[in-house]
Amino acid sequence: MNKVAREEKKFLISVDEAIRISHRLEQVMKGDPHNGTHGYIIRSLYFDTIYDGDYFEKVDGVEVRRKIRLRCYDPNGEFAMLEMKQKQGANQLKRSLRLTREDAIQMTRGNYSPLLKYQEPFAAECYGLMNCRCYRPKTIVQYNRKAFIAKENKIRITFDSNIVSTESSFDLFDPELNMNPVLDKYDVVLEVKFNGFLLDYIRRLINSVNRSELSVSKYVLARQNGYRTRL
Repeated sequence: MNKVAREEKKFLISVDEAIRISHRLEQVMKGDPHNGTHGYIIRSLYFDTIYDGDYFEKVDGVEVRRKIRLRCYDPNGEFAMLEMKQKQGANQLKRSLRLTREDAIQMTRGNYSPLLKYQEPFAAECYGLMNCRCYRPKTIVQYNRKAFIAKENKIRITFDSNIVSTESSFDLFDPELNMNPVLDKYDVVLEVKFNGFLLDYIRRLINSVNRSELSVSKYVLARQNGYRTRL
């Protein structure tokens, strides 16, 4: 199991701003090895309680809350990551566990029993929580990410664009999901993740972004988009 604790800040910026900041970051930070020319694809299936408890806790600004998701980077891949993000104040704790493709598929169908064969306590915790609180698959969110890394304070800066979602299918590994835009195609979500404090040169660069901090998650944006689609 992987465990990461850090602070996160999010901003909604334009494509032009993203290109400008990205070019500057290339001079001072290391690009994620998966970036390639145009970044890489992330696809996540989010789970929530029957009555969308996690969604409404986020919308209502509850201090301590969580999100549970399955994440893959290639629909043809052989694994997915089960992740739980827990927020308390300004801090985020993310725990993750690698699952086989077959076990992940079972989870997309609402069957969480494959978690019982994993030795990690995190797997048993997720099994108990998801069954006790009746978690069910709710939405798939996909986007293109370009990331930069600085080893100091585990700083990671990401640009997420072309954010789309669907609530009509929960097949995480379907290469041809029919998805709808969540944001305008010219909007980009900038995320800054770090431990303790930001290095000064990175703080100055982020402060040059002429946008207010964004508190809404991509999961919430996708669910709101789904609610509007159903009206």
